[in-house]
Amino acid sequence: MASEGVEMDQSLAKRLLVEGATLIILNVPCGTEFGIDLKSWNAADKFKGIKMIPPGFHYVHYSAVDEFGETAPKIGFLRTFKKSEFLVKRWNPKTEDLCSEDVEEETVERLKSNLRELDRSLGCYPYDIWKQWKELTNHITPTLVERCTPVCGFVRSALELEHCTDAARPRGGESNPKKKRRSGITVEEKEDELLPDMKPKPGTELRLSKIPDKQYPDGASPTEVTKYSLDSSYALDTFLNKLTLPIEIIGEMQLAFVCFLVGQSLDAFEHWKKLVSLICGADYAISQRHSIYIEFMKALETQLMHVPEDVLCDIVANNNFIYQNLRKLFANIELNSKLDGRLKSYTTRFSERLTTKFFWDFSNLQEETEDDAPVVVSLD
Repeated sequence: MASEGVEMDQSLAKRLLVEGATLIILNVPCGTEFGIDLKSWNAADKFKGIKMIPPGFHYVHYSAVDEFGETAPKIGFLRTFKKSEFLVKRWNPKTEDLCSEDVEEETVERLKSNLRELDRSLGCYPYDIWKQWKELTNHITPTLVERCTPVCGFVRSALELEHCTDAARPRGGESNPKKKRRSGITVEEKEDELLPDMKPKPGTELRLSKIPDKQYPDGASPTEVTKYSLDSSYALDTFLNKLTLPIEIIGEMQLAFVCFLVGQSLDAFEHWKKLVSLICGADYAISQRHSIYIEFMKALETQLMHVPEDVLCDIVANNNFIYQNLRKLFANIELNSKLDGRLKSYTTRFSERLTTKFFWDFSNLQEETEDDAPVVVSLD
């Protein structure tokens, strides 16, 4: 494992030799896919970890590789490394995973005292991706990491599932209502009916914030139900009010995204999509939360630069998910007379950059697209 093609300023290198964190991994099998943040390698015979890790949030990830070169589902852990931190983990050959138990203090101290000898077996943090990583994760705080990390301590791309009985169902013990609807349901819903009711094994799932099930408050009149269904501001405010600081929604959006991008977590991907829809679907909230919307567009633009091309194609093909949501957001911003020029100006520049890169058309925003047109229901 080596950081090839990385040029580092000498003063930065000297500083990180002192301030950078060190991650020691004992007994990693040769050939194991091992990485940090946006880079991964196949571990060489003498690989024992990574040095000069910049203090801050990082995602360490790995996959066991069998004798035929087949890679196991990805596993990783989230950590906010402190200055000069010295972290030691041990590989468990039986589970092909890192041990969750701490390494004995005696072993840690012995390795620390022998760091000069260890140095030749440590890969240097890949600085060519450091700037990109900081842009992708600039709102992820230590508190957020601690809150969202699974109880087991590891993020898994393939969650261990168990059968979910009616009694254990999160929304109560009644039979699944989706199985009562036999007409007017989508192909996806029909496929969903055929799947067994499963849930992640407790302690293995990411502890992401719950997004409100209802768009409107209890006791809402039919008129209010319609209003809140067209404008997700109530649901957005409900979500934000449960956070310590409203801006944490951007940090959680970033955390969900990197757990998908790096950790290949589909649950994180679904949460990311729901957050994008929640933010883009609001209207009234934009003037109340304009700073969040600036940071949202900055974060989303950075993320779109990193989405794998085949995934982006899926997103676009799936009812143009990102495009349709942004079109709705841009239309609301365009009509809102209460917004300052800074937000409107940023939105214009953002939409122009997206048009240049993805050829998305954001003209005639006030015209309803076919997907947004009202659905006429016959009562005959």
